Amino acid sequence: MPRNTDPITTSVWVRPPRSRRGQPSLSREQIVTAAIELLDAKGLSGLSMRRLGTKLGSGATSVYWYVANKDELLELAVDEVMGEVDIPDLEVVGWRAAAGGVVQGLRSVILRHSWITSLFGIRPAIGPQAMRMSDRVVTVLTAAGFEGIELAYASSLLMSHAIGSATTDSALHTATARSGKTANELVEEMGPYVHSIAADYPSYVKWWSENKNMDVEKLQEDSFNFGLERLLDGLEIWLEKR
Repeated sequence: MPRNTDPITTSVWVRPPRSRRGQPSLSREQIVTAAIELLDAKGLSGLSMRRLGTKLGSGATSVYWYVANKDELLELAVDEVMGEVDIPDLEVVGWRAAAGGVVQGLRSVILRHSWITSLFGIRPAIGPQAMRMSDRVVTVLTAAGFEGIELAYASSLLMSHAIGSATTDSALHTATARSGKTANELVEEMGPYVHSIAADYPSYVKWWSENKNMDVEKLQEDSFNFGLERLLDGLEIWLEKR
């Protein structure tokens, strides 16, 4: 019989919970926490049911009590880390700061758990933590004046900025960790090559030469914040024009 690959019907969130009779000593919370620790340390390729069981000191059998397979385990792990997204109080800071806070919070979560980016969109984000964030985003954007499909457009725009920024930042962190050098040192190493192609790409090389001493890691943070503020500016202007 072919495996059911429907992302909705196979979601751990729609599967009826198991009876607690004969439940092993481990809790689902312990299993998910251990899985996240492995994912943070070794990435997606470093997580297996056997390795997780060894980490828990109980073998894979206890893990399978709570999850049917690795896909369900990853679904639980993704939702758990989504609970780390800080959501500012709309009534205190207003819609713009609240929306920006959610975007900043999501970016921070991705930077702490870079493995999550390749899982976005694979399974529906319908766990309690993801739904909590989605519900708050709808509340914030509704308060701003968005409605209907336009609210979905605005939400997608903001979330895409967080995911895109964090994905490229995580890639740079990986590159620097592997090289044992800082981002600024890697940029400095590019100097001879960049100057060698100046005749073919004069505008880029001129700009690079004038700005090569910038702090690359600070640039990442500043670039993200600049983009976020311009997105919020644009949404605010669009609301006013409408």
